[in-house]
Amino acid sequence: MTQSKDRDYKHVAQRVLGIMQEQRERRRGEIQCEEVEHLAEENTFYIFRTDTQTVLAKGIIGYEAAKERANRFRKAMNLRWDQIQFKAERQTQTPKRFGVSADGRNYTNARGETGRVDYARNYNSSKGRYFRGVYDKDGNFGDID
Repeated sequence: MTQSKDRDYKHVAQRVLGIMQEQRERRRGEIQCEEVEHLAEENTFYIFRTDTQTVLAKGIIGYEAAKERANRFRKAMNLRWDQIQFKAERQTQTPKRFGVSADGRNYTNARGETGRVDYARNYNSSKGRYFRGVYDKDGNFGDID
């Protein structure tokens, strides 16, 4: 009698674990789909031929629009599925602003850390201005050009 109860519990436990794994996989899939949809809406795409590497169209906004347009190109040019592809265009990164600010009071290094610019009493005749430098967060002094 105890053996049949154990079998029933094992069966129930396996069923529960299976359901939990399915739910976990669904959640992962939903998260990935949401991320892909979000990125696909923002990105611009370009369509190209894989055999000749020629770009057929650029600046297509949205994944679905690019897919549809690539399909139209494929049908119009009598190409196979593997002869035409589309990819997201590379995003141009805005350059980081670093150096002395326009008013000459603050300095920003390449890491984005800011500090106050100190000017010396001594005049640098070759540069046409006073010597200047900045203290970093550790207290070290650094010359600015």
